[in-house]
Amino acid sequence: MSTDEVLMLLLAGARLAAEPGVQAAELDPVVARLTRRDPGVDTGGQAQQTLTAALPQLWEGGWQPVDVVHVARRRVSQRAARLAAAVITAESGSAGAGQVPEAWAAQLAGLATAPRSVADWWRAERIQAAPAWRDVLRLIGLFRTLPRLEQLLPPPSGWSAAAWPVEAPGSEADGKVLHRIRSLLAKAESTEFAEEAEALTAKAQSLMARHAIDTAVLAQRGNRSPAGVVARRLHLDDPHTEAKAAVVQAVGTANGVRVVLLPTFGIATLVGFRDDVDLVELLVTSLLLQAARALADAASSSGARARSTPFRRGFLYSFAQRLEERLTQAREQATAEARADYGAELAPVLAARSAAVDRAVEELFPSLRRRGGSTVDPAGWHAGRRAADDADLGSGRRALPS
Repeated sequence: MSTDEVLMLLLAGARLAAEPGVQAAELDPVVARLTRRDPGVDTGGQAQQTLTAALPQLWEGGWQPVDVVHVARRRVSQRAARLAAAVITAESGSAGAGQVPEAWAAQLAGLATAPRSVADWWRAERIQAAPAWRDVLRLIGLFRTLPRLEQLLPPPSGWSAAAWPVEAPGSEADGKVLHRIRSLLAKAESTEFAEEAEALTAKAQSLMARHAIDTAVLAQRGNRSPAGVVARRLHLDDPHTEAKAAVVQAVGTANGVRVVLLPTFGIATLVGFRDDVDLVELLVTSLLLQAARALADAASSSGARARSTPFRRGFLYSFAQRLEERLTQAREQATAEARADYGAELAPVLAARSAAVDRAVEELFPSLRRRGGSTVDPAGWHAGRRAADDADLGSGRRALPS
């Protein structure tokens, strides 16, 4: 079989794999032919060539390296996600290191793997040729059918263009505050005492809220532009992706960050000022861990019903709603304290920040629409609300740690 024939077989199998609802057995004839032709999996490099050739179009279409790996894991398998990372790592070696934007380079560093080819990936996975070829076909099909996303970072073709906005690095003070917040949240996640966890998390929320306000006011006084509005993607894994997205929405709403969900891909885009987006990312990670622990506790005490999808989804939606209330209380408390210090000059600063975020959302998502909710279990809803009460974020029931 010639090289051209192998490529035609790969593309035919990829087209089939990309069809909605296709079963693994339907790929078997193509997989069997590839396995007979190349039992060593891509010894000629045709699959590597095909996958690599698809990446520039993805980058131009708004996808970033971690987005591609995430959707490969979600749509294909963990194994295919590792293949995507290997191909992306190999492709990135052709770019000049000095040109790569810092955010893009950080993603590549996080994805870097020892296997950098389809053949090396197959050997590292230690699987038979047939399932490896099946993953290859499904990944090619995925790469060729992904839709365009909003362009949040310049693609490789634009790395030398000065017109692209660059997210300004944080100051030394920003770094110190974020370090302190990370420490508070790490302690909140590790403690076995609910009251200590809630106090630590509340302190983190209040600290960052006040820091963001102080930074904005001082920039206004100095006739300087505060760190601008940024947009970043947050990836959510199954199960209950949309319910987890409600937690992200709750944290974002309480912190002046707009959240736009792409439920098909399990992606939430955060739009807001850098300080606020930093806080949302940190809090979401911590609170999803706390929610998982609280859900496990609820499941152990509520019997078989608590293991159902409606119960768990209802738990997370309710947890999110109550969190938004309590996070908002903590932020309003920090704002009230700042208003006592800054007086009348605070209101226009906060209004300007809110308007700037709204403009950025409108520019990125001109056709944005709201979605309806899902059916949930009432018992799960009430259990989630009780858990959110236990994860109190600023009710004042206990003095915050200094």
